[in-house]
Amino acid sequence: MPLKRLLGGFVQRTAAFTQHAAANRGMGLGGALARRFCSSSATGKASKIPHLPKKGRLLTGATLGLVIAGGAYVSTVDEATFCGWMFDATKLVNPFFALLDPEAAHRLAVTAAARGWVPREKRHDAPVLELEVWGRKFSNPVGLAAGFDKNAEAVEGLLALGFGFIEVGSVTPVPQEGHPKPRIFRLRQEGAIINRCGFNSEGIVAVAKRLGAQHGKRKLAETSSTAPPTNDDVKQGGKAGPGILGVNLGKNKESEDAASDYVQGVHTLSQYADYLVINVSSPNTPGLRTLQGRKQLKDLVKKIQAARDEMQWGEEGPPPLLVKIAPDLSKEDLEDIAAVAVALRLDGLIISNTTIQRPDAVRSDPLAEETGGLSGKPLFDLSTSILKEMYMLTRGKIPLIGCGGISSGEDAYKKIRAGATLVQLYTAFAYGGPALIPQIKAELAGCLERDGFKSVIEAVGADYR
Repeated sequence: MPLKRLLGGFVQRTAAFTQHAAANRGMGLGGALARRFCSSSATGKASKIPHLPKKGRLLTGATLGLVIAGGAYVSTVDEATFCGWMFDATKLVNPFFALLDPEAAHRLAVTAAARGWVPREKRHDAPVLELEVWGRKFSNPVGLAAGFDKNAEAVEGLLALGFGFIEVGSVTPVPQEGHPKPRIFRLRQEGAIINRCGFNSEGIVAVAKRLGAQHGKRKLAETSSTAPPTNDDVKQGGKAGPGILGVNLGKNKESEDAASDYVQGVHTLSQYADYLVINVSSPNTPGLRTLQGRKQLKDLVKKIQAARDEMQWGEEGPPPLLVKIAPDLSKEDLEDIAAVAVALRLDGLIISNTTIQRPDAVRSDPLAEETGGLSGKPLFDLSTSILKEMYMLTRGKIPLIGCGGISSGEDAYKKIRAGATLVQLYTAFAYGGPALIPQIKAELAGCLERDGFKSVIEAVGADYR
């Protein structure tokens, strides 16, 4: 018999056996196979088994034995172990992404998450990682920064990876293409990326449609749930599912009224957000960073707060409002931002965006000459120093999100000790893939327990006590 025909028959039989095993999960694959053959004999409808050459019989028998043994073994593995295997398996795909153009790789990664081609975290986070911020319960403090899912295409898939929260955007009122390609550059040896995307966005209408559908799905699940209601005032999860969803708002490049752009974003998207971010710190939109000045920022925040507060809100109230700042700020700039944040009772600050500086670690790389914002490991020290300064200036009164250069649980822990309540990563995730998320969470939990902290909150700002 030709090998092709032999393998084809084997595949068909194996598929049938696997389906039958799934229907008889408690019996295991071996038991399901035995039952199938026994039932066939009892009814007198046993399948005709073709006469195979000796080598064919040996090959089929050996392969079938491996399938039965493998299936029997997998059926005994607990869910946590199997979940770990799935995350580890993603490491095999990383070299393939490295061969692609950076923007093509990014596009493929978003598509994979959107279509559910990524592992789903089934394991519970360590209790030491749980925390409450803004009346919301986070299962862990590790989030995905804005810039990865700019158009809210993969919210459900990304939250399922085990992030405590994700942030979509930046979203502009009107669709815009951003800067010409190429506009993303890998500095692989330094674990860094330079980008000059320039707020490429499908616009608030497209994003609102996606978030609206996600929000509706969440509400439907809540109303159809048979679980008893909880009396806990702290809400579990967020508006998009088990994790918390932030929406990062930007302005259009050609817009002459920045406040109007942000207000449009608030009016259209805030109903779907667990928190909102005013991005005034991207280095790739001309004039944007001037909005970090004391007077400009104060006027802008007042208008956006008014736009948010004039909307109708239920018992939950309006979403918290945060501002994302740059790492390239003077001490005087930081003092001005801190004064505005405290005076206007901002709900939080994200520290920080990408830098236009080129630290010593990257200067020898020819790609360092490219214009744009630098992210990744070389940004860690700079962004953490700004984080420390802002924590002291605000006296710990405002929740801070530490972002910039995190690639390990130890990095996340240093940000928390420096004053961050939550942390975000992006570049390390682009290089390390899904397997990095459980690794960082496990390392962070280990750091907290090593130093005697019973929770993340206990460790926030520990370097100043």
